[in-house]
Amino acid sequence: MCRATMADSGERRSLLKEDDGDDGEDVSVNMSPLCDPRHLLHRILVLIFMCFLGFGSYFCYDNPAALQTQVMQDMNLNTASFMQLYAWYSWPNVVLCFLGGFLLDRVFGIRLGTIIFSLFVLIGQIIFAAGALANHFWLMEAGRFVFGIGGESLAVAQNTYAVSWFKGKELNLVFGLQLSMARLGSTVNMNVIGWVYGRIQMMMGSAGHTTLGITLMIAASTCVFSLTCALVLGFLDRRAEKILHKEQGKTGEVIKLTDVKHFPFSLWLIFIICVGYYVAIFPFIGLGQVFFIEKFGFSPVQARAINSVVYIISAPASPVLGFMVDRTGRNIMWVLLAVVTTLLSHLMLAFTLWNPWIAMSILGLSYSLLACALWPMVAFVVAEHQLGTAYGFMQSIQNLGLAIISLAAGAILDTKGYLFLEVFFIVCMCCALIAVVLLYLYNSYTEGELNLSASTRARRAKALSESSE
Repeated sequence: MCRATMADSGERRSLLKEDDGDDGEDVSVNMSPLCDPRHLLHRILVLIFMCFLGFGSYFCYDNPAALQTQVMQDMNLNTASFMQLYAWYSWPNVVLCFLGGFLLDRVFGIRLGTIIFSLFVLIGQIIFAAGALANHFWLMEAGRFVFGIGGESLAVAQNTYAVSWFKGKELNLVFGLQLSMARLGSTVNMNVIGWVYGRIQMMMGSAGHTTLGITLMIAASTCVFSLTCALVLGFLDRRAEKILHKEQGKTGEVIKLTDVKHFPFSLWLIFIICVGYYVAIFPFIGLGQVFFIEKFGFSPVQARAINSVVYIISAPASPVLGFMVDRTGRNIMWVLLAVVTTLLSHLMLAFTLWNPWIAMSILGLSYSLLACALWPMVAFVVAEHQLGTAYGFMQSIQNLGLAIISLAAGAILDTKGYLFLEVFFIVCMCCALIAVVLLYLYNSYTEGELNLSASTRARRAKALSESSE
């Protein structure tokens, strides 16, 4: 979500609009609709490759979660060591959130940058698999580090392509489709990669690090597929640039770290909400499979299925909830609802034996709602020229929090068990809840825009525009 907003904040011309020059008209007038960059069919073709661009990254990101039991047994790990696979993904993104957009805009360009980041994802997954094959856990950690270098920046590139081709009334739908495809990649991983491991185990005759390595190497084929999409997108974008005389897309990120000292108090509360919420989601999913096996007696297949419910629900729900928030406004109230329902989900999982499908379904809806309501709030509290810095900083501390909490969650699970781990996540959610309440009070005191209805915001924007004219 943050990358989508950063990309949208830049001023650039869209391929949806008619080209002013006559040369592009002459060249494309005799083209078939599928080959004409102006035509809807061609843009749908581009959208297909655009959506699949991040499929491999999201599929492989949660390979450890889908194979938690196998990774820990085959590599002889405790939970703290296992969670380092997620921490090492997050560490490079503490810095790259500030540099990714700069590299795409000023150094590589969107086309070459997308290919380079896709290569990092592929190479990182191959190193990760090679570490399992060689029975060297440090090499697996190195692979996740390389994978992390490409993963987040590839999302920036994906959203930049979306803005370049679809800026206009279709853009929100395109972002929703991209998010849905990302969640589809995570869902397929959760439900397929364990089956692949089982088939390899049957062929090899036993489990072990070799079986794990082969399974992870097969997963790398999805990254090859994403790299292919990056190459095709680069070709189509360059072709459209020549035909329509368009410039390459820009991320719109203007990073100035000196802006941090001018951030308002409300933005720091948004940062706290972001970290407090997400650290209770992703580390939980990373450790969820064994939790459902141990507490609820699920089979590994059932545990993987329910652990993927958050992503399954998020795929179709994100565009719908995003549209709802856009139409109603009241962002703080939606964020409050998301935080409270997520807290209730963790309480149900921790202290009851109710069917966990109920809590996980609520968690999936809450996760989607928070993303739709929280990330756009940044644009209401900082000036447009500070958006790049604000979103970069938000993403940076989110990854820092995920890296630290992932290690802490593994250590808690090893020493105290799943009940204490759930209590830890509940404490994190309580911190987020306190920050939401403070944000509501501060916004009311300062008469801010964060909790205005959509109609009131529209009237204010219209009045401001008329007064400036």
